[in-house]
Amino acid sequence: MLRYTLMRLGIFVGCLVVVWGLVYSGLAPSGLGDSNGLWVVLLALVLSAPISFVVLRKERDRASVQIVRRVDRMKANLEANRSQEDAEDVADDTSRAQTS
Repeated sequence: MLRYTLMRLGIFVGCLVVVWGLVYSGLAPSGLGDSNGLWVVLLALVLSAPISFVVLRKERDRASVQIVRRVDRMKANLEANRSQEDAEDVADDTSRAQTS
């Protein structure tokens, strides 16, 4: 998961550098008034999103498999805890019934 995040960040930074270069050289518009920095960041986000979607498809699939495994493991642990608590409750009820 960290690998995927770092790869996405790398693509964004690459797009940010390219967009900044295009704006600085005058090949791309510089935004309105003092919005130059915001314009460059937004344009880099818009460009990096589809690139990340296409280029990182396999890495995204790997990350999602890891997440599914973690969720399944957590569900199994919760179910095991729940069944253990139920067994303890039954044992407590049985011991109370015997003492009464």
